Amino acid sequence: MRIDYHMHFEYGSYDLDWVQGFFDHARSRGIDEIGISEHSHGFIEFKDLYYEELILDESPVGQYQRQWLTKNKFRYSIKEYLQFMDLLKKKGYPVKTGIEVCNFQNQEGVRAILAEHQFDYIIGSVHFLKGWGYDFADIKFVWNQYSLKDIYEWYTAAIEHLCAAGLYDVLGHPFNIRLFKNFPDFDVQPFLDRAAQAVHKAGMAIDINTGTLYRYPVMEISPYPAFMATAKKYNIPIIVSSDAHRPEDCGRHIDMAEDYAKAHGYDEVLVFAGRKAVPYKLS
Repeated sequence: MRIDYHMHFEYGSYDLDWVQGFFDHARSRGIDEIGISEHSHGFIEFKDLYYEELILDESPVGQYQRQWLTKNKFRYSIKEYLQFMDLLKKKGYPVKTGIEVCNFQNQEGVRAILAEHQFDYIIGSVHFLKGWGYDFADIKFVWNQYSLKDIYEWYTAAIEHLCAAGLYDVLGHPFNIRLFKNFPDFDVQPFLDRAAQAVHKAGMAIDINTGTLYRYPVMEISPYPAFMATAKKYNIPIIVSSDAHRPEDCGRHIDMAEDYAKAHGYDEVLVFAGRKAVPYKLS
């Protein structure tokens, strides 16, 4: 079974002409089923949580993030998204309905939003550290303002907080904090173990994500090998994904992700429906 479970329609709109390209590229790459995991920042229901979470002051970070929140954000309701996904399913498209939710401090607010809707799976991803979007290339100077060990601590604590909420099925792109090639010169294994323990305790899977291979300077699959080995040690299951934002990236490097998983002892991938996961043999 070959899946690609982490991707986004948000650069276009909810119409068949835009999304057809995702399915065409999936088919050309031997993908049996794709899963759409629209970012929570696409939905009006999450707007207040972003304005609570992010640094939005007059600092360079705050000014940049204020602008980010005004660009292509909060365009749809979750209901509109789910209606479109139901239409795709009725037309026979091989697709599952997911959502990717940021690591808000206010997880009770997230819970209240998610409780109103039905998904096939929910990805929780760490995108912010103390209100700073660490993957924003335009403000990556912030990395130089803190010790990398502190950033690893914040990132790991964010994973623990997210997992403890009990709301998610998958941890998105684990340890993509390597994306700008900020590599530690200290022992990271205690952080990796803490993260894996939190994921395992929550009964979640991890996302083997090729987006950091083709979209960021690090040019590696997330999670990187040290966390892959740690995840396997804790018997954490997996999904695989391209993190496509454009049709041509759907299924990109999924074959490499599968080989990467197999090299770390995995032979199964999870397939979701209605928040229930069933393991299938990797293709």
